[in-house]
Amino acid sequence: MKATHPVWAVLIAIVVTIAQVFGGAFPAMLLLDPRDALYQPVGVVGVTLTSLGLVYLIRRFLGRQSWRGVGLTRSWRAVPQLLAGVLAGAAAVIACNALSVALGVATVVPWWDTVGSRLPLVLPYVLLNVAIALLGQAFPEELLWRGHVFDTLSGRLSPRAVLIVVSVGFGAVHILSRSAADTPAERLLFVLQAIGLGFACAAARARTGAVWMAVGVHTGFHTGNIVFPTEDLQYGVQLVIQACALTVTGLLILARRKDGHAELLERRSGGLVGESS
Repeated sequence: MKATHPVWAVLIAIVVTIAQVFGGAFPAMLLLDPRDALYQPVGVVGVTLTSLGLVYLIRRFLGRQSWRGVGLTRSWRAVPQLLAGVLAGAAAVIACNALSVALGVATVVPWWDTVGSRLPLVLPYVLLNVAIALLGQAFPEELLWRGHVFDTLSGRLSPRAVLIVVSVGFGAVHILSRSAADTPAERLLFVLQAIGLGFACAAARARTGAVWMAVGVHTGFHTGNIVFPTEDLQYGVQLVIQACALTVTGLLILARRKDGHAELLERRSGGLVGESS
């Protein structure tokens, strides 16, 4: 099928990445005032639901692919994998932000000053923002790229090529993202950082054969910035630090991984009992 060709699979994923953001957020923009407390929660839920629908339609009608291949496994291992990914992603970003502050290329943004006298608000603040990051970016993007695209490419390319293509494709779409980058060089470095994040998430998918750890790594990336936020002084340097740290994180995840193709074949043959979705 043309839709399962690597070039078409990546191009379709780029279009869907954009469509799921605007399509998913449209009901909130249409029905709610941006100042409404429900505006952002409704928007991110819409993005997740739109992503689920679009990925299902692509696999069902364009690629004639089983939903099982996206790696949304139902297993006791799903939660530990998700949490392990969150810890890996958050640890990498917190370390990067701390190093950036130490090197003088960023400063700390002390959000906790606003809730410091009201400690019961700290946990809800963090959990709400993590949930928004999970539903608005981490889950929908990982379902598409490390779920659908990873599975599609695995039928045509070597495991190493899959890791490269799914990471570079994911990073390339971020040229359209809003960021603090204000020069062409910084925009390219922002793409490089996104490639690093994509690689760490793809490594998690290859390591586990499921998409949950990849979702966790992506969520952890945002969690690190929520827990230890910084304001850039030399944004380009900070992006390079993050790109390097995320790449190293991916390599560490892969260090003891099971071969991605073998894992995929094992799942499809029923080797992982009870994990099919």
